[in-house]
Amino acid sequence: MIKKAGMLLSGAGLLVVAGCLDSGSTPAEGEGSETETPTSGEAEVVNIGFSGPISGPAAYYGENTLSGLTMAVNDINEDGGFEVDGQQYELNLVSLDDQYLPNETGSNAKRLVQENDTPVIFVPHSGGIFATQVFNEQDGFLLAAYSSEPDITAQGNELTLRIPPTYDGYVEPFSTYLMDRFGPKIAMLPPSTQYGMDWAEELEPAWEEMGGEIVFNGSIDYSQDTDFFTIVTNALQEDPDVLFVGGASEPTALVVQQARELGFEGGLLIMDQAKIDEMAGVLGGMEMLEGAAGVAPLVETESEGNQEFIADYAEEHDRDPGSEAGYHYYAVYALVEAMKAAGSVDDAEAIHASLNDGVNNVPENKQIYPVTEVEEDGGMHTFLRFAFVEDGEVIIQDADAVE
Repeated sequence: MIKKAGMLLSGAGLLVVAGCLDSGSTPAEGEGSETETPTSGEAEVVNIGFSGPISGPAAYYGENTLSGLTMAVNDINEDGGFEVDGQQYELNLVSLDDQYLPNETGSNAKRLVQENDTPVIFVPHSGGIFATQVFNEQDGFLLAAYSSEPDITAQGNELTLRIPPTYDGYVEPFSTYLMDRFGPKIAMLPPSTQYGMDWAEELEPAWEEMGGEIVFNGSIDYSQDTDFFTIVTNALQEDPDVLFVGGASEPTALVVQQARELGFEGGLLIMDQAKIDEMAGVLGGMEMLEGAAGVAPLVETESEGNQEFIADYAEEHDRDPGSEAGYHYYAVYALVEAMKAAGSVDDAEAIHASLNDGVNNVPENKQIYPVTEVEEDGGMHTFLRFAFVEDGEVIIQDADAVE
């Protein structure tokens, strides 16, 4: 996985991201682009892999995750790279498009290891993560999993790092808030992905145990559906107080827009993949998101550790960063620090064993989120914060304030 600086990578569908990525463009299906890593010419280069949706309905989500990785790689390289066991290294990010399809993720991961010797591969969706967990231990690479699916760290996979908090921590506080404010009847409209179905399976019994009623149970296939009129109409015919929606921010916002245009005035329980601030950007403001419960936008939780990142990201991309960008940016720095602690850039087991040292040694101005540790199962532990939209304003509450 170590190459001399300046090497070019090629192949159909391959996107080598190490220079400045134009975050406003998305490669067309089947196309690839190639850039050379801006390096000193003296350092060794460590390839870091990524497989995610760069095209298709979830491309905006994939772009957000990739933008954080790219920015971290560029910042580390521009600062001179990093030293491990007396050798100077720089990073090269090699990205492949899987269009959110798990079988493509598995193929991409195999390709990244075989062609680019990547010791770490980032995957930002649960279906692709599960597909990759089948063989990542055998193939000897660390899987940096960006998904809040709890089962990811319940597999006993000893080379998996789960980056965000698990979604089961959102179910009770979101349900309590929405049931108290709007009422007990909920219509289920999750995406038809494995992640969406798992989220729904977690929510349904919890909602009913709290005295709620599920009045409609459906799902939306964002890879096929672009007009949500029929399914939203069917859901609203059951007179729900709350809609459960989610998936990538852009299509989720369009579902909400359809519901509001059909006269729905109730609450919105939003899966953690969709972000309130990103949805507001699609919808032209917070008006249609009144009564929403979701994860706290990064820009609403500014701290000393993330101020620099938020400002730099906004300057570079002409928009505020979301949590996908923030968590991926942070994770690159944590992994680099873990490599330093492990004394190796290519021993995945040693790097994984050093992840706690990694998160503890992330520079203060790179601590985008308050990550306290990597737990024994491989999951990062982060203090939860929730967002509720009231009178057009985003209200942030810590987890202990909602209990």
